[in-house]
Amino acid sequence: MLVGRRAEQAVLEQLLTRAQGGDSGVLVVRGEAGIGKSALLQHVRETAMAMGFAVHDAAGVEAEAEFAFAGLHQLCAPFLSRAVELPEPQQAALGVAFGLREGAAPDRFLVGLAVLSLLAEDGPLLCVVDDAQWLDQASAQVLAFVARRVGAERVVMVFVLRDPGVTDVEAFSGLPELRLAGLGTSDAQTLLATAVRAPLDDVVRDRIVAEARGNPLALLELPRGAPAVQFAGGFELPDVVSVPRRIENGFQRRANSLPADARMLLVVAAAEPTGDAALLWRAAAELGIAREAAAPAEAAGLLEFDFRVRFRHPLVRSAVYRAATPTDRRRAHGALAAVTDQQVDPDRRAWHRAQAVVGTDEDAAAELERSAGRARARGGLAAAAAFLKRAAELTPRPAVRAERALEAAHAKHEAGAPEALELLTVAAAGPLDAVAQARLQLLNARIAFHGARGGEGPRMLLDAAKTLAPLDPALSRETYLDALDAAIVTGDRGPGGVRAVADAARAAPAPPESPRPVDLLLDGLVTTFTQGYAAGVPGLRRALDAFNRHERDDHAVNDGDDRRWLWLAGRTAMSVFDDQMVHALAARHVRLAREAGALATLPAALLVQSVMLVLSGDFSRAAEQTAIAAATRTVPVLHGQLILAAWRGRSDETTEVHATMVRDAVGRGGRTEDFLAQYAMAVLHNGLGDYPAALVAATRAFESDELTHSNLAHSELIEAACRSGRPEHATAALDQLSSRALASGTPWGLGLAARSRALVSTGPAAEEYYREAIEQLRNCRVATQLARTHLVYGEWLRRQGRRQGARQQLRTAHQMLSDMGAEAFAARAARELRATGEHPRSRSAQPSDALTAQELTIARLVATGATSREVGAQLFLSPRTIEAHLRSIFRKLSITSRRQLRDLRLP
Repeated sequence: MLVGRRAEQAVLEQLLTRAQGGDSGVLVVRGEAGIGKSALLQHVRETAMAMGFAVHDAAGVEAEAEFAFAGLHQLCAPFLSRAVELPEPQQAALGVAFGLREGAAPDRFLVGLAVLSLLAEDGPLLCVVDDAQWLDQASAQVLAFVARRVGAERVVMVFVLRDPGVTDVEAFSGLPELRLAGLGTSDAQTLLATAVRAPLDDVVRDRIVAEARGNPLALLELPRGAPAVQFAGGFELPDVVSVPRRIENGFQRRANSLPADARMLLVVAAAEPTGDAALLWRAAAELGIAREAAAPAEAAGLLEFDFRVRFRHPLVRSAVYRAATPTDRRRAHGALAAVTDQQVDPDRRAWHRAQAVVGTDEDAAAELERSAGRARARGGLAAAAAFLKRAAELTPRPAVRAERALEAAHAKHEAGAPEALELLTVAAAGPLDAVAQARLQLLNARIAFHGARGGEGPRMLLDAAKTLAPLDPALSRETYLDALDAAIVTGDRGPGGVRAVADAARAAPAPPESPRPVDLLLDGLVTTFTQGYAAGVPGLRRALDAFNRHERDDHAVNDGDDRRWLWLAGRTAMSVFDDQMVHALAARHVRLAREAGALATLPAALLVQSVMLVLSGDFSRAAEQTAIAAATRTVPVLHGQLILAAWRGRSDETTEVHATMVRDAVGRGGRTEDFLAQYAMAVLHNGLGDYPAALVAATRAFESDELTHSNLAHSELIEAACRSGRPEHATAALDQLSSRALASGTPWGLGLAARSRALVSTGPAAEEYYREAIEQLRNCRVATQLARTHLVYGEWLRRQGRRQGARQQLRTAHQMLSDMGAEAFAARAARELRATGEHPRSRSAQPSDALTAQELTIARLVATGATSREVGAQLFLSPRTIEAHLRSIFRKLSITSRRQLRDLRLP
């Protein structure tokens, strides 16, 4: 019975109505156990079916939380016959995830795209995922990804989470939420009347309502556990135990009152999460329990037996399992292991067998280790970690136990679980051989760095690299590069700083006779930071060329795992002012990450590409990349948003994102995040003409090894200092920028250096430098800096009283800055132009101006001839969503076909 949930019903019914009309809806329903989530869901299921929806259910089960993609398989099972219609990469990813075919571990992106495509073909559709707090990690991540991308699919997804007291599921954070509170007094009294047929004294009724705290299940269950005499004269004394715990205790008391065979049958049912009745009866027979034992359990209202076994409420399952003695639990799991087919479901058999063990058992541990290998092959890192952790606990020999604990720690760390350090402690108890000890040391260092983003991380990585040197030279060199990158990123200037790490990295083992790109990159960076920029540039160029050549062979990239270093290679290309190389490496990185569905690396790849697109003046595409990165929900993408907002001159947006970044950086100890925020604020303030504020921010940014390494901070500091009338503050930045530009010899570097020298110069020398800067910057792709050079040259000419020349430069600057969307800099150019007596020309409106960033992206891709399915795979959207966007694009552009779209000149 659904009582007192009219507002909540309306919210869900509105989602269904919108989906009928071609939209989608997502909702996370939260509430404590017994608060009425199940009744509300049953109501929405019935309503959806009456409206013509297909309804599909899945539910997280506590005992299933270690089985990768188990929850997702529940939801997708009815659709799998249509999987043959998916693109081959998506078919393969889904097949491997569900154990239907062999292959490399699938990425969550590809699995998510496959699921999105399957769901999109069955609308209108209601997907209900109950007890989502117990979903396995892989399923939770994929379903949350799908929920954020359903778009115009006529799909409603409802996730139900129990709280408080249950570990939160981070994957669903940020989705729309509906929290269920307790019933009001009137509704609680109405529901109570259905549970207690005998007349109630008003005092007793009010006491029961107060004790239940508006929890519907408590109102139905608590009176069942109270002696009848209490209804006449008063209810039991207030109980400090939480309402869900009291309900669970009531279920436990009811179960404990059953005959022994019925209680044992309940324990077996609680230990078997699939609800497979045939399996349950085989396990019961193994224990000598007759089918008649089910009758008392059913009569007590605890569970139902049919083709599937269903507990009346999830609290019944947990109450029964927790109340069982350890011996009864082991008996139940042992029976389930005995009757589970090893060929059909080897992993669940291994898990049940492991739970039945007392002490240690090498055979059970080895079986779990094999299950971990299968889980990892399917992409289930969390499941692999759980199997390995239990395998380590069951392992009798200390050396083997330590090895398995180390493998479990690696898997836990990869899965983002916090227990990795606990397992490292087990592994450290050993004994471990030298190689394993070195791997333990390396993992400990990586955990320290990723946990704090600074502190001891670089130093610990250095120590690990030294230990690995005689044992695994290739891994040692990579770890030295890890340490160097960590030092650059953290921005520490102490013992873990860049110079100290680079000095230590000189002791790295010699590279092989045919050095890999990563070897060349390490050597080039070490030379740069120990012998100076000019000495390091030739080596850095060799490394970048090697990456570029190497990446022409996709197999080489995948086999050598060089893709993980493209993030650093792209930033290094910026450090040598090679705009073409940055574009090439970033585009390649993004393409490879997309093709592989590399969830972890795609956001970083998109960030580098986004920053370069901003510097190139292509703000629209930069916005698209930032939006795609945000859709992954894997790492913070505030960096790209911040830089784009600053260059656009959007003060409120930049300030808001900046505040968020600074707050997050304080929590992680990330100094580089703060430095990057200061760089963006310097850009913003230079655009707004607030030069003193720009100088403060740019000075702070210039303290960062990361920002000086990538050469982002120099020109902002120089311009802010000169325009503030404090050119002496620009000396160090100008000297470094000039020497780097000379060493690099590229138009980008030479143009920036010439403009910077012009800012600190006077008379004919200044004009010569301005003209040199324009000539150089015309030969590279960094359009923002060319436009700003026209701007500062025009400002200088106006102050020299040369209005005609100033107008020409300012007119060019205003046109370029307006076209790219650099609003603050364009406004600055307009002010200067008006000061010469000329009114700036307004930018002509373009048909594409009406398109959103995402629509513009889709229009561009479709204009190349890509199909809706191909565009969807690029943007992580279903073909149906692409078609819906296309209809909007056609309407806004007043066209009717893809051919007409190809004929348009889109920005």
